[in-house]
Amino acid sequence: MATPPHHSPILIAGGRVVEEDGTTSEDILIENGSVAARGEALEAPAGADVVDAAGKYVFPGFIDMHVHLREPGREDKETIITGTRAAVMGGFTSVCAKANTFLVMDNPAVVEFVHSRAEAAAFAHVFPVGSVTEGLRGHGSLSEIGSLKEAGVVALSDDGVPVVGSDVMVAALRYAADYGLPLIAHSEDYALSAGGFITEGPVSSGTGLAGIPAEAEEAMIARDIALLRQAGGKLHAAHVSTAASLEHIRRAKAEGLDVTCETTPHYLLLTAEAAAAFDADAKMNPPLRSEEDRQAILAGVVDGTIDCIATDHAPHTPAEKDKEFAAAPFGVVGLETALRLIYTYLVLTGVISLERMVELMSANPARRLYLEGRGTLARGARGDVTVFEPEAEDTVRSALFYSKGKNTPFERWRVRGRVDAVLVDGWPVLREGRLVETDGRAGKE
Repeated sequence: MATPPHHSPILIAGGRVVEEDGTTSEDILIENGSVAARGEALEAPAGADVVDAAGKYVFPGFIDMHVHLREPGREDKETIITGTRAAVMGGFTSVCAKANTFLVMDNPAVVEFVHSRAEAAAFAHVFPVGSVTEGLRGHGSLSEIGSLKEAGVVALSDDGVPVVGSDVMVAALRYAADYGLPLIAHSEDYALSAGGFITEGPVSSGTGLAGIPAEAEEAMIARDIALLRQAGGKLHAAHVSTAASLEHIRRAKAEGLDVTCETTPHYLLLTAEAAAAFDADAKMNPPLRSEEDRQAILAGVVDGTIDCIATDHAPHTPAEKDKEFAAAPFGVVGLETALRLIYTYLVLTGVISLERMVELMSANPARRLYLEGRGTLARGARGDVTVFEPEAEDTVRSALFYSKGKNTPFERWRVRGRVDAVLVDGWPVLREGRLVETDGRAGKE
């Protein structure tokens, strides 16, 4: 995101500052794009802009590791502008754009295009994720990893397709490690998942829809961990959805392997029953699983096996999602619902603490992707801040989304909380729940 070189100091006053290691009542002063001071009853410098955070939570800006912005090539589904608008409305100050755009991010030119568009127009930071293989084929030649790193990617992933060749995966793990990049794996065994639409089980039997067995995910995660053991490197498993997958990861961590993982709100809150009515807004890959799997994923969030909560924000046009279930594309949106869903159904119900939510959605993503100065509000940290009003109540209404994608499985769910203000590099992009669009900053259309 491009911001003007200078902005008046901003004092965030009277809030409860929540970080992974605790919650305090402090003011935060942002100057020159970073946290300049913290403390009780700070005095506002001359000319400072004051954000009244009384009765509100002040979080380090949230980071979504898993977003499909669709640009370049499928701007009918989403653009960098609309996607980052949706991000800040949902409290995210940084998003990681996956490589499966129409022009695949397998070369520096596409990465540089995304950077330039983000610099000119984005409301949030956009961190590109380069593809593992040329053309995102999942086999064949590796992308030019060194060139991608030089162009600014923060990770490698063929998300949307698995790296099917074990030899290619070994080489990718080794090369990625040489450049200090984590490899984010889409875990799917095509031989097991081919032709399926929802998870294999009672719902697939009852609907007649072809099923995808849990083993399609579990077998590939087990393989990738075995290859990590051989090759070394930094493995991150995307959108983990089953109990057995999580157990593989738990054992690998105990062994000391460098493996982390993420899940999403839909695997924490929904099961395959959501697809029983043939609603394509409940069609995603991996598919929604059993209640047993959901409980295991919840347990993984609680016990620390799961490191991050991402959205896997995957916008599609209404025409695509309005097709019959089997013909509709996989994927749901999540940027504008994730924070409120996790706060409502995990924090307020006592499943996790506010601090754990920050760890899962800000601190750990920053750590895994080596995003220095993010995921924290320590003095000197980047001025990426989310101010959250906890008492607001609302209903999820996709018609009001800023994303072009309206394909949510959480339509009409009751949620608590509202994103009240967002600062990105110390620049206000959201105030009192409304986007800030002025001629003084990039992002104005």
